[in-house]
Amino acid sequence: MAAETTVSRNKQASGKDRIKEGFRKAWHTFNGDSRYRDLSLSFFTYVMILLVVGIVMMSSASYAWAYFDYGDGLHYAVSQGRNAIIGFALMLVFMNMDYHNFKKIRIPFIKRLNISGLLFFVVAVLLIAVLLIGNDEGGSMGARRWITIGSIDLQPSEVAKFTLIIYFAYRMELDGKRMNRFSVGIVKYVMLLGVYVVLIALEKHISGIMLITFIAIAMILCGGANIKQFLLLGAGSLAAAVGYIIVQYNKNGSYVQSRILSWRHPFDDLLGDTWQTANSLIAIGSGGLFGLGLGNSRQKYLYLPETKNDFVFPIVCEELGFVGALAIIIVFFLLVVEGYSIAARSRDRFGMLIAVGITTQIGIQTVLNLAVVSNLIPNTGISLPFFSYGGTALVMQLVEMGIMLNISQQRYIPPRRDDDIDPPLPTPDRIRSGRSEKKQSGFALFRGRKGSK
Repeated sequence: MAAETTVSRNKQASGKDRIKEGFRKAWHTFNGDSRYRDLSLSFFTYVMILLVVGIVMMSSASYAWAYFDYGDGLHYAVSQGRNAIIGFALMLVFMNMDYHNFKKIRIPFIKRLNISGLLFFVVAVLLIAVLLIGNDEGGSMGARRWITIGSIDLQPSEVAKFTLIIYFAYRMELDGKRMNRFSVGIVKYVMLLGVYVVLIALEKHISGIMLITFIAIAMILCGGANIKQFLLLGAGSLAAAVGYIIVQYNKNGSYVQSRILSWRHPFDDLLGDTWQTANSLIAIGSGGLFGLGLGNSRQKYLYLPETKNDFVFPIVCEELGFVGALAIIIVFFLLVVEGYSIAARSRDRFGMLIAVGITTQIGIQTVLNLAVVSNLIPNTGISLPFFSYGGTALVMQLVEMGIMLNISQQRYIPPRRDDDIDPPLPTPDRIRSGRSEKKQSGFALFRGRKGSK
């Protein structure tokens, strides 16, 4: 009898061990290696918190407008939930797919073209198609930024952020030390950036231009471009941009003048241009310390336009208060910090540049959205990651999060000196050269990474 009990316990123990081993293997990539760290659970946790809270708050913020537009208060919530399921599934796929495939897989009959180059070209074609046959079905305010493919409304400018990051990372890894040359590290990538910027500018998508430019700047600097040359070019470009804004501002009735005046005097034209900004500030101030409670916002009842898109955060402030809004901002901050940490510890230059680009996109987009809704900068129409309504945006953000998690799984970890199981592995170049990470300044930690084979 005792022997039978012992056997049954051993079977139970072995069953539990197999289950634990199965869960452990589920967190590894298909080509997992014991020399590389498991995925960043903290990064995954931050993503899931923002995704779940974002869907809940968007559902609450959009209820009145959904009922007004479709007679169903949950219309936008159901649609966003469906997008989230698709995006989460794709996140799991890309989390388990080696990110090196973007440069390794070549296009048949075109040896020099890989997946990253093909995606860059295809999105450029889609941006041109938007100008010819685009519509405003995917958004509002008459913005022609969408193209309908079957039953799907696709916004190519959202996909352009992702393809730019992947293609720039691939080209910068190939260029290597040549990035220090002005003709390669700056002129070449400014011209590539210009392809997307011109096409997006023709859509009058100002926030898209700003965001994609910030992404390119971060990647060019971390990719090894000469900082002095870049700063000189940047100063000239900034002066030209300021000059253009001044000229447009002095034109009576211009779009730029309207936006700037609404920014400077948000309560002067409550029935006109400043209606949205004024009600955004009212919503933020109405929440107090702990908010009015989930679902109890007053401004979402057709007072504040675009509560499902760019102005979802004022409803967050109104319903969750200062404490809730601050908690969400902290999670965004932690996500960005962990993202740059993944970049700093990435396996190779390609992964580092991808992580820098994606993290910069999320960070800058969040900062710009919060600045717009709080009237710190003029309204540019930029969405809040994970919170704003939009199928293309949410799916692409989750795809990028999957790639970030895959990069985090391949962070290099040198073995312990007393490890008798695995043979000793070479230390990273930055350690072998005798320089510690703490002593490196500026972008040295990112710029010193070598490419993968």
